[in-house]
Order: sequence, then C-alpha cells, then structure tokens
Amino acid sequence: MTIAIIDYGSGNLRSAAKAFERAALEAHLDHTVLVTTRAEEVAKADRVVLPGVGAFADCRRGLAAVDGMIEALTEAVATRGRPFLGICVGMQLMAREGREYGTTEGLGWIDGVVEAIRPSDPALKVPHMGWNELDLRGADHPVLAGLHSGQHAYFVHSFHLAADDPGQVLATVDYGGPVTAMVARDTMVGTQFHPEKSQATGLRLITNFLRWTP
Repeated sequence: MTIAIIDYGSGNLRSAAKAFERAALEAHLDHTVLVTTRAEEVAKADRVVLPGVGAFADCRRGLAAVDGMIEALTEAVATRGRPFLGICVGMQLMAREGREYGTTEGLGWIDGVVEAIRPSDPALKVPHMGWNELDLRGADHPVLAGLHSGQHAYFVHSFHLAADDPGQVLATVDYGGPVTAMVARDTMVGTQFHPEKSQATGLRLITNFLRWTP
C-alpha cells in the first residue's frame, strides 16, 4: 500500500515522512511512504497526505504550479475516495476559500472559510504556537480511536478553518475561544495541528489514518 505525501514546495516533508514510516513500522503495516512531486503517483496512491506551512495563497499557488497535481488530487480523493489527510495549511486548503492577504479559492471539500484567529483575551499572542489541549467533538471517528479530550497536540498558525457545518468539525482547542483543530468529511480528514510533531497523540492519529478503511 502506498502513501503519497505531496511535495509542492511547502511543508515539513522530512518530519512528516519519518512519522508515517515510524507509524507503519510500529503497527506492522506493509506501507510504502512516497514523497512525490509527480501527479501520476498521487493519482495511483492508496492514501494521500497534503502537508503545508506558510500562507494559504502561497500554498494554493504552489500546489497549482505542479503540473496536473490538483487534477490528480481531486481524482484520487474527491472522485475515487482515497483516504486523505491534510496537515496545517494542507487542512486549510480543503476549505472553500482562504482570507489571508485577500481571498483565494480553496479545494472546496469542506464548506467554510479560512479566517484569522481572534482570541478574546488580548494577552494571547497570534500566531497560536505550541501545545494545546484537544476537545474532541467527533470521538467516534475511526481516526480518533484511542484518543480523548485533554490530550495535547502541537500548533503553529494564525488562521483556522471556520466550517459552515459544525458536524464536519472533529476537534477544537480553546485559544481565547474555540479554534478548529480537526475537520472531516467522507474519506477526508484534516488537522490544523502537526501530528508529526505531536508525539504519542500524533503517532496514534497517523496509525489510525493508516488503518482507516472508509
């Protein structure tokens, strides 16, 4: 089974690849982790991972600049239903649009917009950076198996995905108000936090994703 991690010039690819390799090894899963810039490899993959760091618009342009990648991603995930994990800005790109430095169209897989975090407490700095406690709202989702509210995950971001449908939000964190931490729809899951940096919590989530058969 092949997990394609998309390389489009934005993302901590080395850490992500090593985390997926470790999860597969420890769970005794026969998975090949492939970091790729090739659309045809994404189209054929059994699972797809889209990382991302930086600004929404930059990541969207970077993805579009890889020949055939958005078409391959849409075919694999939206049409053929391959399990998908978006990480950080990779999750944000699942939205209808991003509102960072103007309005930029997203992939449109989750109804909602990516907007700035506005903590109610002025003492809370933006970006939201560091460890925070997850509040799981969709604990019955297979990707959350064995996880519970109160576990910590690692965040670095100034924007979050405000979903139109609360039922598509799997988890939030409190940062001067609720901030979206995870979304899901059909065979797609996204995490605002970095599972590859979230130690045991992140490793469990990645393992669950690898075992998930939606």
